[in-house]
Amino acid sequence: MIYASFFFRKFCMKKPTQKPRSRRDIIERLKRDGPSDASVLAESMGVTPMAVRQHLYDLQAEGMVTAQEEPRAVGRPAKLWQLTPAADRYFPDAHADLAVGLIDALKDSLGQEALDLLIAERSKRQSAGYSAALTKASDLSKRLETLAEIRTREGYMAAVEPLPDAEGYIFIENHCPICSAAKACTGLCAMELTVFQIALGPDVHVERTDHILTGARRCAYRVTPC
Repeated sequence: MIYASFFFRKFCMKKPTQKPRSRRDIIERLKRDGPSDASVLAESMGVTPMAVRQHLYDLQAEGMVTAQEEPRAVGRPAKLWQLTPAADRYFPDAHADLAVGLIDALKDSLGQEALDLLIAERSKRQSAGYSAALTKASDLSKRLETLAEIRTREGYMAAVEPLPDAEGYIFIENHCPICSAAKACTGLCAMELTVFQIALGPDVHVERTDHILTGARRCAYRVTPC
């Protein structure tokens, strides 16, 4: 009877299996964290470096990632993997073709002044909406966390990190879902800084430190108390 019970538990009861990690996990982590080596990715995902490398080599063959060697003080150089522009198809584009077409049509039919007025109205509404959402936040940290949650829902993959060298925070957006539209109409990005400044309040200073449109892998803002 004891043996039968042991046999049943060992061979008949199913053990829970870990959901396999997909290459989409790797792509999202590289988008969020920037260039990383296979070991760091594997540790954060709870899988073996060999499994991660296989996905990375497959992605490299498809042109989704590239690798660069980074010298280390001890041992062999580390191979850091990063996304290529081809990987943007995995992330929201906010109907890029439609947006660019509408911007061009508006500019051609009504002129730059009308486009500027439209951008200003959009920014005014954004500022009001963000400000209303942040009113219950007790301090700057909470305001930024709330803003990051909102922007992430909008597709920006936003995050907040404390500044290592000063009082304040770095507000990060790892993806731009309106990148194509922003390239066609730079005023969208120009007003974004103003939107954040109004939403976060007059007691802070907001400064853009990284900009996707100038070649950075992300947009980032230094936010410090005045």
